[in-house]
Amino acid sequence: MYDLTIIAEFEAAHQLPDYPGKCCRLHGHNWKVEVTVTGHELNDLGMVMDFKDLKAEVGKVIDELDHYYLNDLPAFKTLNPTAENIAKYIYDKLASSPAFQQNINVRCIQVWESPRSAVKYCPQG
Repeated sequence: MYDLTIIAEFEAAHQLPDYPGKCCRLHGHNWKVEVTVTGHELNDLGMVMDFKDLKAEVGKVIDELDHYYLNDLPAFKTLNPTAENIAKYIYDKLASSPAFQQNINVRCIQVWESPRSAVKYCPQG
């Protein structure tokens, strides 16, 4: 098995209604997203997937979040835009992409909302 990991970044604001602290107020983060995909077959070039192609697929999802007020997005109208929910959102979007339907699977998404605070979503365990 091979794991490929890339890092993407986006900036966005959110608030966590009903949170018993400062995060209930409007604030923003410089989010960092680590995406790991896995595969066991190499193509003719000796790659599971070209990093360029992986970055492009991740970029499509990140563009949906970058410089938005996350609470206004349809995905977060009824779901708090926590780091946990953002990680799952990114995972679900990528996992349903045709780029990851054959021999390449999304393994996990790690979302950093600060240099010292991150969550990792890995549905396979």
